[in-house]
Amino acid sequence: MKNKLLVISGPSGVGKGTLVKALKARRADVVESISCTTRSPRTGETHGKEYFFLTKEEFLRRIEENDFLEYDEHFGNYYGTPKSFVRQMLQEKSVILEIDVVGALNAKKAIPESVLIMIAPPSVDELKRRLIGRGTETHEAIENRLSRLEYELSQQDKYDYVVINDELERALGELERILDAD
Repeated sequence: MKNKLLVISGPSGVGKGTLVKALKARRADVVESISCTTRSPRTGETHGKEYFFLTKEEFLRRIEENDFLEYDEHFGNYYGTPKSFVRQMLQEKSVILEIDVVGALNAKKAIPESVLIMIAPPSVDELKRRLIGRGTETHEAIENRLSRLEYELSQQDKYDYVVINDELERALGELERILDAD
C-alpha cells in the first residue's frame, strides 16, 4: 500500500485533535506531522511533540529559506509544516497534517495527491459548547474562532471528504476507511 498524506482541517473545537490522536492509537502505519508555530505553548504542550515553538524571527527566516510545505498567519500567530519531516515520514508511513483550511489548500497545491479531509461539527451550537467546555480561551477568543466558522465550512467543496464529528467511533471509522481506500 502506498503511503498517503492525509490533510485534516476544520473549525476550532470540532475535535480534529481527538480524532487524530485516536487514529494514531489504532494505527501503527500513520504518524502526525509536527507543525511549527509562533504561538506560546498551552499548558502541557512540549516543544517537538505538539509543535515546534519558534520565535517570529526564526519562522520568517525559514519562510525565506522555503522550508515550509505550507504556512499561514492567523489569530496573530504563524503556523507552518516543515517539508523535510513530511517527506521523510512518507517514506515509512502515512502522514497526517492537522492544519487550517488555507494551509490545507496550499498543501494540496504543493502535493496534489494529498487527501483533504474536512472535519465538520454536527451543529454550530455543539461547536460553541465544545469551545466553551475546553476552558482554554477567553470569550473574545471563542468569538474570533467562531467568526472563521462560516468561511472554513464554505470550503468543504474543495475537500476530498467531509467527516461530521457527531460521534467519535463513527467518525474515526470513517477516517480509517479513507486511509485504507485505494
